[in-house]
Amino acid sequence: MTGKERVMTALKRGRPDMVPVWELAFNEGSIIALAGKFMDPKDLPEPKNVNDMSDLDVLRLVNGFKVMATELGLDGVTATTSAPMKRVDAEHFQDAMGVILHASPKGEPYPVQGPIRDAADLKKYKMRMPEDLDFLMLDLMAANLPGKAVSYILNGPFFLSRCLRGSLENLMMDYVENPGLARDLARMTTDSNLAALEIIAKKGADFVVNDCDMAYNSGPMMSPKHYDQFIHPYHCEIVKRAHQLGLQIVKHTDGKIQTMVPKFIEEGFDAVHPFQPQCIDLAESKRKWGDKICVMGNIDCVYLLVFGSAEQVRAEVRKTIAAVAPGGGYILSSSNTIHPGVKPENFMAMIEAAREFGKYPELEKGISI
Repeated sequence: MTGKERVMTALKRGRPDMVPVWELAFNEGSIIALAGKFMDPKDLPEPKNVNDMSDLDVLRLVNGFKVMATELGLDGVTATTSAPMKRVDAEHFQDAMGVILHASPKGEPYPVQGPIRDAADLKKYKMRMPEDLDFLMLDLMAANLPGKAVSYILNGPFFLSRCLRGSLENLMMDYVENPGLARDLARMTTDSNLAALEIIAKKGADFVVNDCDMAYNSGPMMSPKHYDQFIHPYHCEIVKRAHQLGLQIVKHTDGKIQTMVPKFIEEGFDAVHPFQPQCIDLAESKRKWGDKICVMGNIDCVYLLVFGSAEQVRAEVRKTIAAVAPGGGYILSSSNTIHPGVKPENFMAMIEAAREFGKYPELEKGISI
C-alpha cells in the first residue's frame, strides 16, 4: 500500500497493511533539525518564523520538508494556510483577517487584538474570503509528495471567532452576554470554511483537519448548552459539505474531551485527534468509539518525546499499537505536534517502532507485540 492508501483506509476504520504514521504539524525548527539528518545543513535556512524568511529560505525550508517526509517515510503530510501575514513589531504579526497575534520565537501565535470589538464593528467588517494563493502549501505538497495522504488544517468557526474578537475570553463572554454577536460570528466564519472547502477539494487534498482546541486538561471550555448553540450546528454544516466534496474530516482538540467525543461523532467527523494522554486514555477511547470513528494519536510530546530516551519511545509505541491498532481504524501520531522541544532522534524512533510493530496481520496475532 502507498502511504495515502494506508491513511485513507484507516480513516474509514479499515485495516491497512500497516499502522499509518501522520503528524498534524511541524514547526520551522523541527523541520530543519529533522531534515538536517538527511541532507547538508548548509542547504537549510536558519530556524526562525517562516514569515521572516526570504523567498530563498522559504524554498529551502519547503525542500527540507520534502526530504524529511520522504526519508522518514511518513504516510501523510499536512498543509497550512499561506495567507498573508505581516510583522507589526518584534513580538506581533497581523494576519489577513486583521487580527493581531503575539508570536514568540518558538510558540504558536495567539490573538491579542481583533478587528471586531462589538456588534457595530461586525456590521462594518467584511470577512476576507479564501483565495487561491492561500493554498500554495497544499499545491506544493500535492505536487511534490506523491503517494502520501495530503491533509489541510482548516481553522474552524470557534477558532476564527475568538481570533476576530481578540481572545478566547471575549468570545466566552459573548456566549453569555451577547449571544447574537456570537451567532453572527459563527455564521460568518462557517461561510468562510465552506468556501475554503471548495478550493481544498479542487486542489486534491485527501482530508481536512478542523483545528481548534475546545477543552482544557480539566474539561471543555464551554458548557454543553453553549456548545449546542454556537458550535454544533456549524460543525454539522462543515462536515456535511466536506463529505459531499469527497473529503474525510478530522476533529482536532487537546484536553479532556470525553463528554465531547459523542458530539463529534453525531456531527459526522471521521476521526478525532489526538486523545491527549494527560487527559484521556486512548485504549479506552478505541473500545468506546472505535466502531464509529478512527482514533489518531497519541505518543506523548509533552514529556516522552522531549525528555525520554529512544528506547522509552519504542516501548510506548509498541504498547500503544498493541492496545489500539487491532482491527484497524488507527493512525499513529504524537499527542499534538512535533514542536522545537521534541528530540529528532525520538521522533525517528517513534516512526521506526511503528514500522517494526505495526504490520498487519502480524500485530493481531501477537507476533510483533
